Amino acid sequence: MISLAHISKTFNAGKQNEFTAVKGITLSIPLNTITVLKGPSGSGKTTLLSIIGCMARPTAGRITVQGREITSLPERFLTEIRRNTFGFIFQNFNLIKGVTVLENVMFPAFPAGARHRAVKERALGLLEKLKIASKAQQKVEQLSGGEQQRAAIARALINEPAVIIADEPTAHLDSELSMEFMNTMAGLYAEGKTILIASHDPLMAESESTHRVIELRDGQITGEH
Repeated sequence: MISLAHISKTFNAGKQNEFTAVKGITLSIPLNTITVLKGPSGSGKTTLLSIIGCMARPTAGRITVQGREITSLPERFLTEIRRNTFGFIFQNFNLIKGVTVLENVMFPAFPAGARHRAVKERALGLLEKLKIASKAQQKVEQLSGGEQQRAAIARALINEPAVIIADEPTAHLDSELSMEFMNTMAGLYAEGKTILIASHDPLMAESESTHRVIELRDGQITGEH
């Protein structure tokens, strides 16, 4: 269970351009579910995902992950939780240009001190699973949009995280590739993963694979179904 209690996030506090992106959100997210945070640009969904994934700290409120309160932990502990608990799929994929697909997938495992051979075998296994193993030695900039996303999914899985966080993962994909993404997420759910997706794409919210849709606007929850 991931629990948020009265979470707020304010940027540029005390300045003329002060802005509160998330306003007092309380939310519980059961493990092994697919949850979509739905809302327009500026609704606070990306900020909320960043807070849940320990990439940003809330201005106020508390977060508990699997019974452990993480809000006040020192940065070194948050880094460990971020690396071992969460896998991230970013809107623009954030793959490193100039190096191979295989190297991109392997990178997140090295700070954890894993052995190179074991990481390489795991990365190749993920690329095979995602039907992109034939591209392992190509530079990422040579891949199509759908192939880049599959590489990004493999990278998110390399540390065997319990929770996958995807921020606008279909923003640059057509409908067919968007459905392919959701099919992949459904497969990961079947393996026991928890999936959190921030998206304004109706295909994400309306997918049969989605268990829960949380609607946000102006930094607040406005609906749920």
